[in-house]
Amino acid sequence: MERCPEPIVSSYFRWKSIFDRVFAFLLLVLSIPVIALTIAIVRLTSQGPGIYKQVRLGKDGKAFTIYKIRSMRVDAESATGAIWAARKDHRVTLVGKVIRKMHIDELPQLYNILRGEMSLIGPRPERPEFVNELEKRIDGYFYRLSVKPGLTGLAQLNQASDVNLNDVRQKLVYDFEYLEKASFWFDFRLVMGTALKVVNFCNPMTLKWLGLYYDIEKSSWAIPLQVVANTVPKEEERLSGIFEKRVAS
Repeated sequence: MERCPEPIVSSYFRWKSIFDRVFAFLLLVLSIPVIALTIAIVRLTSQGPGIYKQVRLGKDGKAFTIYKIRSMRVDAESATGAIWAARKDHRVTLVGKVIRKMHIDELPQLYNILRGEMSLIGPRPERPEFVNELEKRIDGYFYRLSVKPGLTGLAQLNQASDVNLNDVRQKLVYDFEYLEKASFWFDFRLVMGTALKVVNFCNPMTLKWLGLYYDIEKSSWAIPLQVVANTVPKEEERLSGIFEKRVAS
C-alpha cells in the first residue's frame, strides 16, 4: 500500500500569525470578564484551580503548555493515566458540562495564540501520548503538525468528538483540506462558523451557506487515509479501548 502523500501547505501560513494575534488580542480583551466569572464559578462549585494546564504538541511536534478553564475533577486521571475523553464523560463536572457545550473552557487559549504557540484556525492540538499512539495506526497523521494548532478548525465544525480511529481519519481529511486551501477569507468564515456553533446555531445548512460543508467521501484524501463511511468500528478501533489498554499495559 502506498504511503499517504504530504499535504501541500498554503502560502497563507507565512503571514497568518499577524491575523491570529490581532484577532486573538481583541477577543481576549472582550473575553476577560467571561473568563474571570467562569473561573470563579468553577472554584466555588468544585475543588481545585480554575485554570487547567496540559502539555500538547504544536508545530513540528514541539511541546507547549495549553491553558483551559477546568471542566473535570482534579483527580480525573489519577487512577488511569492519560485516557481519551468520552462524549458522556463521568469525569466532567456539572459546571464543566455547561462551559464545554458553550466552548467557554477554551477561551484561555487566546493567550497561547498571543504567545505564538497556537493559531485561531488549524488542527486541534493533541497530547503527546495520543499523537505517538495515533502515528502508529494512521499513516500521515504527523503531517497535521506542519502548522500551528488551532483554537478551532474545519474538522471541529463538521464533525463531533472522536470515538474511534475512523473518526480521527475523517478529521484528518478536514485538517488536510484546510492546510491546502487556507486563506484569510477561509479563516474569516471559520471564525463566523465557530461563533454560530457557540450559540448552538451551527448545522449543515449554515455550514453550506458559509461554504464550510465538506463531503468526506468526495475528498481526494479519503482513500489515502483509508476513511470508511457509515461503518461500526471493530473493538480494537475504538479510541477509549486503545488508550485504556495502552495505559494499563
